[in-house]
Amino acid sequence: MTEREHDNGVRLDRWLWAARFFKTRAEAVEAVRAGHVLLNDHKTRSAKSVRCNDRLRIRRKTMVYHVTIRHLIDKRVSAALAAEAYVEDPDSIERRETLRQQLRLQPQPVRQSKGRPDKKERRQLKQVRYADGSG
Repeated sequence: MTEREHDNGVRLDRWLWAARFFKTRAEAVEAVRAGHVLLNDHKTRSAKSVRCNDRLRIRRKTMVYHVTIRHLIDKRVSAALAAEAYVEDPDSIERRETLRQQLRLQPQPVRQSKGRPDKKERRQLKQVRYADGSG
């Protein structure tokens, strides 16, 4: 890390990408723009500089992460090094694990057929679609 990073911080979207919360910087920018990432409990811009000890709330699909930045990184690093760049709140870890268990216990939708419907299945679909007699 250079001295410049310690003075000015690192762009929020770049840090999120480097810390492996998002696969691309474009995804990170879109998440920040949509309000899925809060910096110190405030909505912000993706170009905003983050510094050590800043708090982030990151929502990805159903999971919410509450993290505190420990190290500034601006280059994508291995998952092990990226995990050292932040500390996640214990409550956040517990909530995510509870949600993961609940999602695991929910029944998954089962699709009976493989590929395109055959003639019999098409007739059944047509009956369901046009049950009101408009077809």
